[in-house]
Amino acid sequence: MSGQRAVVLVSGGLDSATVLAIARAEGFACHALTVDYGQRHAAELAAAARVAAALGAAEHRTLALDLSVFGGSALTDRAIAVPTGGVRPGEIPVTYVPARNTIFLALALAYAEARGAQAIFFGANAVDYSGYPDCRPEYMQAFERLANLATRAGVEGRPIRIATPLIALTKAEIVRRGVALGVDFSITVSCYQADAEGRACGACDACRLRRAGFQAAGVADPTRYFAAPPG
Repeated sequence: MSGQRAVVLVSGGLDSATVLAIARAEGFACHALTVDYGQRHAAELAAAARVAAALGAAEHRTLALDLSVFGGSALTDRAIAVPTGGVRPGEIPVTYVPARNTIFLALALAYAEARGAQAIFFGANAVDYSGYPDCRPEYMQAFERLANLATRAGVEGRPIRIATPLIALTKAEIVRRGVALGVDFSITVSCYQADAEGRACGACDACRLRRAGFQAAGVADPTRYFAAPPG
């Protein structure tokens, strides 16, 4: 795939770091995009910059778009508590941010067209986060169709692919894939309410899923915590 370019959405977390490593391993020159969307903490933005640098992104852009003006999610509205009771199958969690992935993918699509990229890599996962409607395979397929209907690139016969290599993997499988590709997970931040230093709470749903993934993968958890994880 010499000469191929990809836009990779990089949040600073475990999943997006693995996706960036996968895109690089497939031979893409990667243009990393991070969105500062008014999330509860800025630690993941710093983590995204570390990940992009460590994994050899050709370019890294951070775009500010404050979704906290709408609220409606525990990740953008501090009046809504971050849940710590675990993920309930079939239930859309309060950490769902209205239309976030649609917004992110639209921004990545604009970036991809501007850079002449052939693919957008996104760390959506339908196993651990089955409650999020915008992480489902059918949604990703629908967005790819939209992308190639709505862009000059698509109309002129240069389709842009939406690549979701983690969509059907468990968290343990993602950890193992990242380890195999040399990802340093100690520089990533997954916690919904990390402190200013990027240390994790150990109690939120993201922390629970991450910790369980390392345990199931048989890999030492490099996460730094500001409080002792429960259990």
